[in-house]
Amino acid sequence: MKQYLLIAALILALRAPFLHQAIQGDDLYYLYGAEHAQIDPLHPTHTRYFFLGDLVDMRGQSHPPLNSWILGALLALLGDVREAPFHLAYALFSIAAVAAMWSLARRFAKRPVPATLLFCAVPAFIVNGNSLEADVPFLAFWMCAIAFFVHAVDRGSYAALAASAASAGLAALAAYQAIFLAPILAVFLWQKRRRWIAAWAAAFAAPAILAAWQIWERSTGGTLPASMLAGYLSAYDFESLKRKVHAAAALIVHLGWIVSPLVVIAAIARSPRWQWAVAAAAALGAAIYNPNPLFWISFASGVWLLLRCLGRGFPGWWIAIFFVCAVAVFFVGSARYLLPLAAPVAILLADALPPLVTAAGIVLQLGLALTLAIVNYQHWGAYRDYASQFLRDAASRRVWIDGDWGFRWYLESGGALPLAKNQVIQPGDIVVTSELGNPLRPGVPLAPLAQAEIAPRIPLRLISLDGRSVYSAGAGLLPFEISTSPIDRIRSAIAIEPRLTYIDPKSPAAASQIVSGLSPDGWMEGEAKLLLKPPVGPEPLQISFYVPNSAPARLLRIFINGRQAIEKQIPGPGLYAASAPASITSPSVTVTLTVDKTLSAPPDSRKLGLVIQGIGFPSRP
Repeated sequence: MKQYLLIAALILALRAPFLHQAIQGDDLYYLYGAEHAQIDPLHPTHTRYFFLGDLVDMRGQSHPPLNSWILGALLALLGDVREAPFHLAYALFSIAAVAAMWSLARRFAKRPVPATLLFCAVPAFIVNGNSLEADVPFLAFWMCAIAFFVHAVDRGSYAALAASAASAGLAALAAYQAIFLAPILAVFLWQKRRRWIAAWAAAFAAPAILAAWQIWERSTGGTLPASMLAGYLSAYDFESLKRKVHAAAALIVHLGWIVSPLVVIAAIARSPRWQWAVAAAAALGAAIYNPNPLFWISFASGVWLLLRCLGRGFPGWWIAIFFVCAVAVFFVGSARYLLPLAAPVAILLADALPPLVTAAGIVLQLGLALTLAIVNYQHWGAYRDYASQFLRDAASRRVWIDGDWGFRWYLESGGALPLAKNQVIQPGDIVVTSELGNPLRPGVPLAPLAQAEIAPRIPLRLISLDGRSVYSAGAGLLPFEISTSPIDRIRSAIAIEPRLTYIDPKSPAAASQIVSGLSPDGWMEGEAKLLLKPPVGPEPLQISFYVPNSAPARLLRIFINGRQAIEKQIPGPGLYAASAPASITSPSVTVTLTVDKTLSAPPDSRKLGLVIQGIGFPSRP
């Protein structure tokens, strides 16, 4: 107990400096659910929010409602979202996870203290434990479910079995991946006490509770959350083969960083020859694909850890089962997704290394984790500071937020609105854009007001505009970046009236009035949208365009302010012109062009329709 209390005190000491962590990442989506829970406590996910410019249903989120219930209870208790009390409450989940780890380490590790300290030093545990996302609450219930189950099977305790089932049920309500508990617990039960029927029922508590919640939602809300989630995954192409392969590679990389690769390399040196030969081959192959040492060392470490789990008893089965399931299910290779593997990896490595090497690994990994947490703190805190100053200066104007994540939370709290796709923005409105946070094209000319760059001095990045890190999400494959490049650029701009009544796409002056689908070389895609300054008097809209020999487009439609004005049949390649009657009476002109067919010309990724030479009211250029 004294040893555990010292470890729990360490966890509190690690959390204390970050209690004022700003709202970050996906925190705001769970907070939307917490706010809705004040109205409908049984259905916190029966609300909507904007995601990538689309209004989506929260029932299709990738997590069940437990985290929103927890945040909703804190919101009801405190009356408002307050960072420090919320993070202090969430520190309890870190303590619970470490308590379960201590129990498991005493059962499976020869040296439980180093194993538990390795668990505490995992970067994803340190960094993501300072958020309000579902990861650490899920980890706490996951770990408790396994720890209670192991105790129950070892001792034949029905009380521990009930506690395990309850913990597994709560884990299921925190994250869908809790269903991975069933095969992991089933393996342990089969090995130790396979005839205990009650334990088999407890082993499948997570999928049972998840199914019960789905049925409850279907009967009370009219839809299955799982089917809605599947629809969103398909609509946003999250389950493509390319994404899955990238996610699998990223998960291997992050597996190598559960503990420091320096520790893993020391363990590789002590392993059988065939294991270090496979690790060396993996490093060589990874280096050919990406010569960055951070990538190929991490990849080789991850591959070796997968080999290490073979024949290592229950911790080995735990690693193998969870990792295979993770590769099959996850479409993003985020470090936090492997938090449920931190315990067995720490147990195996603590036993594989001399005490001094393990101690060095704990110190190195803890130093790295705290440094990454500081960079993360500065990143999201910069948004909070920017929003506080900006909202005072823009109090009299309507503000649109062109970005997602925690950046949006603080601006919304001050009255700003999330920018939707095809949002109508009036002259005088202000648009605040995060270059990192999935920005949209606002669709109106903008005059810049201010710009801020987020670039902490510490040369480490969990995420950045370079996109080389895949710590949370992204196209890169590094566990983190060693870089001083900007994490994000925030820009504020004011919407202005269009200046041109006629647009030549090749003119630099036309760029601010092209909303989408029309490139400077004149090629339009399947749909293009642009803005025009209306003429002084009634004048016909005119367009000239060219259809190359390779272009299959045979029908052009033009809409003015949403109403069809031109329908032009195209007999074949050539130069054409068309005009619409003079009927412009509104103070602004939005022109939308569509074609019936497009072509692809790799490596150009655009869907090409035809070439626009000019469009507008040419009597007033």
